[in-house]
Amino acid sequence: MRRSSPETFRQIETSVVYDDHGDTISVLKGEKDVYYVPFEEIPTYVTQAIISIEDKKFYQHNGVDYKAIARAMYAMIRKKEITQGGSTITQQLARTIFLTNEKTWQRKVEEIYIASEMEKKYSKDQILEFYLNNIYFANGYYGIKAAAKGYFSKDLGELSLSQICFLLAIPNSPTYYDPVANPENTIKRRNLILKAMLDDGVISSSTYKSAIAEEITLTRTSGTKNNYVETYIYYCATRALMEVNGFEFQTDFTTDKGKAGYEKAYEEAYNQWNQSLFTSGYRIYTTIDLDLQKQLQEVIDTNLEEFTDVNEEGIYALQGAAVTIDNKTGKVVAIVGGRSQEVTGYTLNRAFQSFRQPGSSIKPLIVYTPSLERGYTPETVVIDEKLEEGPENAGGAYSGEITLREAVAKSKNTIAWQLYEELTPKTGMEYLKKMGFSHIEKDDYGMAACLGGFTIGVSPLEMAKGYETLYNDGYMRNPTCIEKITDAKGEVIYEKEEEEIEVYQENAARTMTDMLQSVLTDGTAKGINLGEMPACGKTGTTNSNRDGWFVGYTSYYTTSVWVGYDLPKQVPGLTGSSYPAKIWQEYMLKAHEGLTPVPFKKPIEYIGTEEQQEEVEDLEEGDEEELEDEDYGVFDEENPGEEVEEEPQEEQPSYRVITQTFDGTSVPAGAIPDNATDIEITTTTE
Repeated sequence: MRRSSPETFRQIETSVVYDDHGDTISVLKGEKDVYYVPFEEIPTYVTQAIISIEDKKFYQHNGVDYKAIARAMYAMIRKKEITQGGSTITQQLARTIFLTNEKTWQRKVEEIYIASEMEKKYSKDQILEFYLNNIYFANGYYGIKAAAKGYFSKDLGELSLSQICFLLAIPNSPTYYDPVANPENTIKRRNLILKAMLDDGVISSSTYKSAIAEEITLTRTSGTKNNYVETYIYYCATRALMEVNGFEFQTDFTTDKGKAGYEKAYEEAYNQWNQSLFTSGYRIYTTIDLDLQKQLQEVIDTNLEEFTDVNEEGIYALQGAAVTIDNKTGKVVAIVGGRSQEVTGYTLNRAFQSFRQPGSSIKPLIVYTPSLERGYTPETVVIDEKLEEGPENAGGAYSGEITLREAVAKSKNTIAWQLYEELTPKTGMEYLKKMGFSHIEKDDYGMAACLGGFTIGVSPLEMAKGYETLYNDGYMRNPTCIEKITDAKGEVIYEKEEEEIEVYQENAARTMTDMLQSVLTDGTAKGINLGEMPACGKTGTTNSNRDGWFVGYTSYYTTSVWVGYDLPKQVPGLTGSSYPAKIWQEYMLKAHEGLTPVPFKKPIEYIGTEEQQEEVEDLEEGDEEELEDEDYGVFDEENPGEEVEEEPQEEQPSYRVITQTFDGTSVPAGAIPDNATDIEITTTTE
């Protein structure tokens, strides 16, 4: 602090974001240097408002308000945690420039010392100037003038009292009071600031009433609006920085108090590290493929272009969102959070920020794959009939005895209900919890969940993660788009290979993949194919056609698509097999142009009970011709209709994966066993 100068409070480092080819996507630069405003140009209302709400004794103390600290200590002793900061404006500035937001008494002591020294070196007006030019106003805006331009497209001197207080509401908690994401919270704190000014006698009652009644409308400049790629990258980068600095993420809580405590800690950490993106000179390398991103956005836009109605903010009322994961890496390569349009307002990224009812698209994750782990097979015969206490099938038709494969393909609600009842909701929900689905509530542990009935719902990103887990032999890789983060000098700050968590048994996942192919050939999405490219997927439609889903994958990509209104209401003609499936098909055809068709991996052992195994063996001995007429064979499900000579089970008692590494350019003799199958040789050059 002793070596500081007024220039210290203007310093900032630009962060840069790159795509998967190393090309620049965006530059993250706080605008405090560009829009720095000297004290004499700061409106009186600004200084009066910030003093009224943050530090009433600012002009009386020497940087520290010891009575406020005493109150904070008392609160800590009473509640056994630090809940009040007791920080003056000078202390907040000291923390912003020289320290961190960590809530410890050691940091508090350092803060007090620096604040006291700062008051000796700088005048009160200088400290207010530094403070108002450095505090964070969310969405990349540092300083009051940058916020005025960013949110209202106005110079600071053009703002009304109500607009000034609206902006000054944000820094207290930039995430909670974010005027883009949580405008209602910002308004409440604006009103609190105005009341404080009234109580302090700096504004009259009539001025207070007029400011309270003023309607706030954001007018953000197009140059400051983040698109879907950028908002997701910033989210992932912030969480990566939180992780590398020791934050432990949670989605499962045993008590409401524990959940509330976590959410508070999360918000504080997220604010801190999100702010650092705009000031710390990071180099953020991502997996985003801008070609796929452009294709996905265009396909959503063109398929929904007939829906032209808009909401009160001028945003298209009917929306769509989609996410694509690269199945090789488990990372996101494209993400679209809504339809594109020319607006000055914000755009919510529905791909990861919105949660909706998934309909039948949830069935493979919590009903069918878990059931495959418990002895069911694609050929298990189940009874599709009207249930006394259960759901109806779409269309009200029932088929009697059918195979489990057909039940999946035709999305039979009665079968899903019966299997889930047998499985139990508690068991089914454990699979979603293991994959980190973030909004599993107490009321979700009921039967309605097996048909997609959730309290809050799921996001397109979460659904893509779930289906990519099925592709990846039942192992979940938590999706992100961050490859690595370095500092401005190139030193690596974050680089991590995502760990894989086993959610489903390998055979169950592979069998589910095979069954989902039937959805595209003989089921609710018949005709939604990718030509020669093997593909599978599942439709989902909620009650009254409010939400439509299609989630599917190939050996290359997993893509999840959602279509519906932000405020749920019926969409005529919307089903999972209509707009969502068509968007998925059109986009995936483009994404797979020039790629070699790759079949899905087969189960490596039979899934089923011993009795079911004996039934199949009897069929193999006496009913070969009948098997040839089936759409899919039991063991060779990738090649329907072909007669396959099966090796006796006893000759292959186990399945092993052997990985070997050799120097040079040739494989040594005898390195590959004579009975080896599925051999893959990879060469690496430096």
